Amino acid sequence: MNRTLDFYEPIKQELNEVEESLFKLSDVSVDCVSPLLSHLFQVQGKKMRPAITILSSKLFPGSREEPLLMAGAVELLHLATLIHDDTVDDASTRRGRATIASLWGPQVAVLVGDYIFATSATFVCDTNNIRVIRRFSETIMELSTGELMEQFSLFDWRQTRKQYEDRIYNKTACLFSTSGESGAVLSKAPESVVQSMKNYGKYLGMAFQVIDDILDFEAAASEMGKPVGNDLVQGILTLPGMLLLERYPDDNPIVSLFEGKDEEKHLKMALDMLHNSDVIHNSYSVAEGFARQATEAISDMPESAYKRSLMEIAAYSVERQN
Repeated sequence: MNRTLDFYEPIKQELNEVEESLFKLSDVSVDCVSPLLSHLFQVQGKKMRPAITILSSKLFPGSREEPLLMAGAVELLHLATLIHDDTVDDASTRRGRATIASLWGPQVAVLVGDYIFATSATFVCDTNNIRVIRRFSETIMELSTGELMEQFSLFDWRQTRKQYEDRIYNKTACLFSTSGESGAVLSKAPESVVQSMKNYGKYLGMAFQVIDDILDFEAAASEMGKPVGNDLVQGILTLPGMLLLERYPDDNPIVSLFEGKDEEKHLKMALDMLHNSDVIHNSYSVAEGFARQATEAISDMPESAYKRSLMEIAAYSVERQN
């Protein structure tokens, strides 16, 4: 069995129900909206965020309905951010399929993203939990902040590690954190468990994004759906690039690349330097450190199939290839 399916096994039924609830959203009476939503929901992602919400709610089982609504909400929010990301980045493919922006244009894509954002909010409102509703709203603000931080730091090779970590928390880890926190809140778990799941999600999300940034240099274009080194070409400085700049502060090709000098030549030089140094290895070490913090956050919880799945997800986050 695929490892991903292995750690989802304890909540397979619940994830199927969430998936079905999302598929039903494409059955709308407005002719122009239905094909857009059908295209969006045809390709399934990793479902890590809704899985974390459901697993978190199972640690201290309470109501079943509200956590499933929240699981749908976090997946919809994630999908909305992907649509907007692809539009901003002018990406032609996502998960091996053409993006909405490439098929219908950026104007339609922005509106579809807005539609999915609004739909996710209705799911959260149906939980009738003001704490979760507020946290979800804050998460949308944080996600937007992360994207703005990225846009305003493009082609800036002087960024610090602290700036990078703040950016990836807002861009990625905040939604993982909210996924874990909200599941615990909705199951009426003790506050100590809520905080543990909040921290678990935060550090898992940090590890997940660092690995994404490494795979931009490591994975085949067919696996990631974009050219190798695409972040550097787009002016996005991530952890491997930062470590390379620290290692070779003089005559670094990233500086030349960001200054617009001979893109092809300096990208190749940067990739060669990365792969002929321990920068990638050290970047993996940072991701592994975040994953360890995630597992430490829940280490004191009672043993169960759900806790084991959360532990396995943390391990998978740094072992994955796409």
